[in-house]
Amino acid sequence: MIEVLRHGVHYANGALLFGSEREQAEQLAALGCADKGRDGTIAYSILRAHNQSGDANALQIRFDSLISHDITYVGIIQTARASGLKEFPIPYALTNCHNSLCAVGGTINEDDHVFGLSAAKKYGGIYVPANQAVIHQYAREEMAKCGNMLLGSDSHTRYGALGTMGVGEGGPELVKQLLKNTWDIPAPQVVCVYLEGKPPKGVGPHDVAIALCGAVFKEGLVTNKVLEFVGPGVKNLSADFRIGIDVMTTETACLSSIWETDDEIQKFYTVHGRPQDYKALQPQDGAYYDMAIRIDLSKMESMIALPFHPSNAFTIHELQANPGLLRDVEAAAKAQFGSKVNFSLQDKIRPEGIYVDQGVIAGCSGGMFESICEAAAILDGKSTGDGYFSLSVYPSSVPINLALLKNGVQQKLLEAGAVFKPCFCGPCFGAGDVPANNGLSIRHTTRNFPNREGSKPGDGQLSSVALVDARSIAATAAAGGILTAATDVDYDSVSYEYSFEKGVYDRRVYQGFGKADPEAELRFGPNITDWPQMYALEENLLVKLAAVLHDDVTTTDELIPSGETSSYRSNPLRLSEFALSRREPQYVPRAKAVAAEEAKRRAGGSDEVIAVLSKVTDDAAETAKHTQFGSCVFANRPGDGSAREQAASCQKVLGGFANICYAFATKRYRSNCINWGILPFTLDKDTPFPYEVGDYVFVPGIRSAIQNGVETIPAKVIAGDGVKDITLYVKGLTEDEKTIILEGCLMNYYKAQMK
Repeated sequence: MIEVLRHGVHYANGALLFGSEREQAEQLAALGCADKGRDGTIAYSILRAHNQSGDANALQIRFDSLISHDITYVGIIQTARASGLKEFPIPYALTNCHNSLCAVGGTINEDDHVFGLSAAKKYGGIYVPANQAVIHQYAREEMAKCGNMLLGSDSHTRYGALGTMGVGEGGPELVKQLLKNTWDIPAPQVVCVYLEGKPPKGVGPHDVAIALCGAVFKEGLVTNKVLEFVGPGVKNLSADFRIGIDVMTTETACLSSIWETDDEIQKFYTVHGRPQDYKALQPQDGAYYDMAIRIDLSKMESMIALPFHPSNAFTIHELQANPGLLRDVEAAAKAQFGSKVNFSLQDKIRPEGIYVDQGVIAGCSGGMFESICEAAAILDGKSTGDGYFSLSVYPSSVPINLALLKNGVQQKLLEAGAVFKPCFCGPCFGAGDVPANNGLSIRHTTRNFPNREGSKPGDGQLSSVALVDARSIAATAAAGGILTAATDVDYDSVSYEYSFEKGVYDRRVYQGFGKADPEAELRFGPNITDWPQMYALEENLLVKLAAVLHDDVTTTDELIPSGETSSYRSNPLRLSEFALSRREPQYVPRAKAVAAEEAKRRAGGSDEVIAVLSKVTDDAAETAKHTQFGSCVFANRPGDGSAREQAASCQKVLGGFANICYAFATKRYRSNCINWGILPFTLDKDTPFPYEVGDYVFVPGIRSAIQNGVETIPAKVIAGDGVKDITLYVKGLTEDEKTIILEGCLMNYYKAQMK
């Protein structure tokens, strides 16, 4: 199905050129094409147009528009306001699709929504009320534009299928754009995703996406690179199908994505009342890609991503033939949660097949018009049954819901036993359709990390999610919960013409861009609080390990759990109480104890700091006056998953000053750490880290090192068995990033500029 070419390739005459460098050069010459390098790619035609630096290797990007949802926009606006914000300089949409059910925390979710509307009025923003659309569907319908770039405070900000380069980042990067600064990145590599063939009936976009994640994620093959989709197979995919693949590219850990555009995408813009926003995008002859991924769509099968990652990919037929694969999932749960929970999946294996407890089709990946229509065709005249299995459907926008009402699709699904729910992202992050303990849910949503389904291992509760395309979810529902590949069922696919009802948005969405009202008052609920004071980096740094995680990858869902914690995202102190709570429950009290010692040091002296420093210096009391003391998290590869800045900001609120790792899983998490003044230390891959919670790391002269661009940092570990040398690295900081770290965080950086 998928072939990965780990070498550079050129594109010309509508096709990839294969062979050695010499052979490719000969083919280019025979076609009369010059080698255009990366500048011949669609990605670089867009990046160059948005680059403010004039430096081809160090890009400084200004975006055309921004988008956030209701667990991120309050913090972004509060940070920008504290940094001097007067009005939104570019279109900024505030959507309400994460805390929109207002099910947790009393009034505080709706308080955030009221704040959002008041901010849109004051600063000139776009406000999308709760349950109107999930963030990414609104962006597709109303904000995407061929050749544009859109920055969102959600990791699945991907609109490449529509010719828009979408990037998901933590909130501070949006703050920079609101204050007319730039998104700074080294020139990224570009990976060609070359599509051939046509998908078989029953195969959907999630099947292709899961297979792609399985092929590239574990080795980090496309991490922080741009995926560019081209090839003869593109024309065989509808706009919805392309969008469904594209939104899942986030799970490969790529930086962004872009697709060639054609008549199908032109039709999308015309249907949505914006024909002027379409233009044809294709790579130039002679374009160079750093590597390529060939996907033969005709060989695609129905896929399943087993817990606990979208890259844990198998065909459904493989799992049916070898249900013992579920033992590996049990082993992964036991390794992570130990004896906290009694988790079993082998009880799902029955004589008639593998039983699942729940199906969910939802959000920016599953709640698309075409996927829901296909699910209805498979379930037409059938029943989900009266047993334990249930099926929920969440359309991604009210216009899509209206279209499903008018064409009878919603009626077919309701008659089959499905339940329709509002435009809500909850099932994707653990705040909707939580299964029963030990349940297995199959979902056409974006992620299946631990806790994404809302379980609480600390309370002995654990369920799990497997990712499956809507088509196979419907086939499974028709089989009463027995896992079934859609390619194995006979059904009549119905092609519906989609009609977009823009009037819904005209009547409900506040369009305030360009209409800022400085006199408008922000409306604060009691849970909306300002950030606590943060201090500039001192000459030396002493950190105490408050969490040591040796998992292959640590997700942002583990660093700050999703689900009901989302309701507290407007209250930094309250939210910080949840940091690592489902992975390392003692992290918060440990970090608080360190912060208390740092407060003592600032007030006149900490016995703990002096005692530790006495093991590495003869003048501990004097050194302590210039040594910041904070907590630290070690993880092998932290930050996979969500763009949420709170994964870093909660550590800082609790007095965290460093992460130590072998590599950051994503660029966005590393940026979040930097923007919150957390030192992003890395280790050489061959350096062992046998140290434990409670050990200390002393980094003398860290301020001078950052200031002077020193990237190799000698440090000392003070452990129970003595003092040992260790080499830390802080590589590739931009000048702005250096200053942000020195000032203590992004807010301090802007405050210093205002003086």
